[in-house]
Amino acid sequence: MTTTCPTPPVHERARVAVPAPALLVMACTGFIVIMTETLPAGLLPQLSAGLGVSEGGAGQLVSAYAVGTVLAAIPAITLTRGARRKPLLLAGLLGFLIANGVTALSPSFPVALVARFVGGAFSGLLWGMLAGYARRIAAPEHAGRALAIAMTGTPVALAVGTPLGAWLGSTVGWRWSFAAMSLLGIVVMVFAKYLVPDAPGQPARTRAPLGRVLTVPGVATVLGVVFIWMLAHNLLYTYIASYLRETGLALRPDITLLVFGVAALGGIWITGVFIDRALRGLTLAGVALFAVAGALLAVAQHSTVLALLAVILWGLAFGGSATQLQTAMGEAARENADAANAMLTTSFNLAIFAGGAVGALVVDGVGARTLPAWMTALALVALVAVGFGRRAAFPTGR
Repeated sequence: MTTTCPTPPVHERARVAVPAPALLVMACTGFIVIMTETLPAGLLPQLSAGLGVSEGGAGQLVSAYAVGTVLAAIPAITLTRGARRKPLLLAGLLGFLIANGVTALSPSFPVALVARFVGGAFSGLLWGMLAGYARRIAAPEHAGRALAIAMTGTPVALAVGTPLGAWLGSTVGWRWSFAAMSLLGIVVMVFAKYLVPDAPGQPARTRAPLGRVLTVPGVATVLGVVFIWMLAHNLLYTYIASYLRETGLALRPDITLLVFGVAALGGIWITGVFIDRALRGLTLAGVALFAVAGALLAVAQHSTVLALLAVILWGLAFGGSATQLQTAMGEAARENADAANAMLTTSFNLAIFAGGAVGALVVDGVGARTLPAWMTALALVALVAVGFGRRAAFPTGR
């Protein structure tokens, strides 16, 4: 008589290695989320003309997306903490398909704002679950590397997606850029259906109330760093076209975003190599390099070469930031990582909203050329916060 061992569930079998195909699908999901979020940054002039608003007004399409994420992330994750992960992933992708399709067909600015808000709400769901999902389907000793792979969609979106969307929008119209995102959503949904293993939600017995999660040592510090660092980034990134036009640098927005994104790929590669053993050092180096890039941009307003160097350093510093911060949050919050990451997503998108809103005041007021100075000052504050987080948030020896 032959005895066979019972076959373990898919999510248990996936944990014996780094499940690259599934993680790449998650990376594609992140690509859709980030490209949808940042696409207006490369299309502000076209959106302004097409929807009949100022460039500062068009920038609020970024802010509307961020508001949707801020309002939806914590409630969505709270309501779905016990739900299986794969159906949530597919639901989130469907939401992006619909939101981008409506944006592409928007007859007016208010309709576009509503569609962006809805897209942001689904972003809150996906970002709140993706980090924990990626770590959960990989072997524990490779959790950081798995997260780094799942997060490669962010720099690829910045390197290729946003510049390509800007080029497509300037060539055949901004509506086609959003329509292309809907088509991509269909493709990724098909691959997710067949390549991504399911995983269970968080057991009820381990679900701490959100208020208690916030008091876990390190969680509040990571949230503070997220907000300050992302605010510094989005002040300039959202209004990069305005900055380049005001300074007279011989750089097009799509080329600048391409250089930034390619450098960001280098940043996430470095992060993937070292994150499982040097989280604190990586984060300190990333924020410090980010501050240097901002300072260079502040003084490079008549030098295209120096500006390009600054953009490269900016991309290198920023590329691994999402992985670094989500890893820090996951290690601080442990079994409540999904809830903590919902808070991280909220903080992240509050910073995006603030970047769009405050950036509009700066651009329409004192001018976009002053944005790098704000970027540098905020980065220095974030660097101090990381430095003081040596016990729990960014512990020494990690």
